[in-house]
Amino acid sequence: MDRIKRISTELLERYPDRFGIDFDENKKLIKEIAIVRSKILRNKIAGYITSRLHREATENKATANSNEEKEKELDIEGD
Repeated sequence: MDRIKRISTELLERYPDRFGIDFDENKKLIKEIAIVRSKILRNKIAGYITSRLHREATENKATANSNEEKEKELDIEGD
């Protein structure tokens, strides 16, 4: 696992409720909770966390929509 993924995963495990899908907020949070001397590295970590959480949110929404459609189909068939 490369350095950005490893650091990002560790930060997400330690602070799961503090990160979100806003890049700038994630960047500020990383600056507060971690010592990252390189601005480029901090931005890459914030970008990775942001994209990962955004992807997870999108997948969760798609799964929820799929489940709702299946429930509607079952309701229609049950009538």
